[in-house]
Amino acid sequence: GNRADSDQHVEFVGGNVQPVTSKEDWDQKLSEAKRDGKIVIANFSAAWCGPCRMLAPFYCELSEKHPSLMFLLVDVDELTEFSSSWDIQATPTFFFLKDGQQIDKLVGANKPELQKKITAVIDSVK
Repeated sequence: GNRADSDQHVEFVGGNVQPVTSKEDWDQKLSEAKRDGKIVIANFSAAWCGPCRMLAPFYCELSEKHPSLMFLLVDVDELTEFSSSWDIQATPTFFFLKDGQQIDKLVGANKPELQKKITAVIDSVK
């Protein structure tokens, strides 16, 4: 497409979804989540990835429904090195983190499965 780069992320970041801009930003958000006792969901996506784009509005919607969780978005092209440290094989990949530790993972734009895992992590903290 010929759109300016700045609109590329419009569909990805909405609701309570927070974009991660750097490794430092990630660390900061994770320690914030730890402090607040929030579980983090990190969506590793790419702007060119069709399934990622398709799932993005749903992810934003979930972030509004579940304010007790922290919803992050990592653009694998912008944070290449960081993403490869997470061994991302396919986009989107979702990580569920508690106190900085991975407790669950989902690969692929699977709405029902994402919904199910979110419900499960919420139930686990009750």
